[in-house]
Amino acid sequence: MPFEIVRNDITHMQVDAIVNAASRYPRVNAGVDSAIHKKAGPLLLEARKQVGYIQPGSAALTPAYELNANYVIHAATPVWVDGQQGEAQLLRQAYDHCLKLAQQHRCESIAFPLLASGNHGFPKGMALQVAVAAFSKFLMEHEMQIYLVVFSKESLSLSEKLVQKVASYIDENYVAAYEQQTYGSGDRRRFRRPMPMEEECMPAPCSAAALSTATPKSLDAYIKEKAAGFTETLLSLIKKRGLKNSTVYKRANISKQHFSKLINDPDARPSKATAIALALALELDLEGTRDLIGRAGYALTNSSTFDLIIRYFIEHGQYNVIEINIALYEFDQALLGA
Repeated sequence: MPFEIVRNDITHMQVDAIVNAASRYPRVNAGVDSAIHKKAGPLLLEARKQVGYIQPGSAALTPAYELNANYVIHAATPVWVDGQQGEAQLLRQAYDHCLKLAQQHRCESIAFPLLASGNHGFPKGMALQVAVAAFSKFLMEHEMQIYLVVFSKESLSLSEKLVQKVASYIDENYVAAYEQQTYGSGDRRRFRRPMPMEEECMPAPCSAAALSTATPKSLDAYIKEKAAGFTETLLSLIKKRGLKNSTVYKRANISKQHFSKLINDPDARPSKATAIALALALELDLEGTRDLIGRAGYALTNSSTFDLIIRYFIEHGQYNVIEINIALYEFDQALLGA
């Protein structure tokens, strides 16, 4: 998948470019900067000195030396003051500059830390929003593998408000699912004895004799009534919405190669994560999503945390797969895409 969240030490990543949360001056800061310089060796600092001062919101590229990468992109990010000094705009410029440098040097893969969320004091939720916005826009226009590398789960965090809303939604629907499984329908009226007038309006039950006269369909008849499969339905929806294939697979966080294999096989059965990602890319409502993924043999239930998170975002009209993947990661669920 073009965007992935990876829990790892960024110095261990095998990619074309590693982004360093660098000092604006040619010196080594603590944290990610120190770890990258230590792994790359002393020549990295010498190369950094040749670059000189880097304006906040900008970046510079050097060789990676002993790292498992071709390049290190040194991003100078702003220090958080109060959110009123253009900090978010400068941080976004830093991300955009890193991605532009990687593209200019024909990188196919790049690994980022969550920039500015450490020593520079950016609130993690805001730093994450800036990163998601930058990655989403870039991947809609370009082909590249982007990794957001976090050393621990605590390094990455949604806004507390969103986490609480999603957690509350999950809890409420788990209770509903438990009650449904334990007691049947939550509508108590199903246990109420019908009034006389209602009894008169109720249809008479079918007799065994009537049922025995019904002629069962042949197997061939059932097969002929087979509904359109996943791939056929997907292509029909793309055409109906007037979208380009590239728009859909990029929105869905699916590689071009994987999408091509999928649409060229009428009997393809994608993974559930891929099927849902495509439904989100098409911005289907809950009914439309269930219909599309059902053609690949999947369902959305109230007894799955993964399914409930997907339902939450669909019901709130939020379809950005990268944002949803952050939420899935927060709750230790599989990510969307392929």
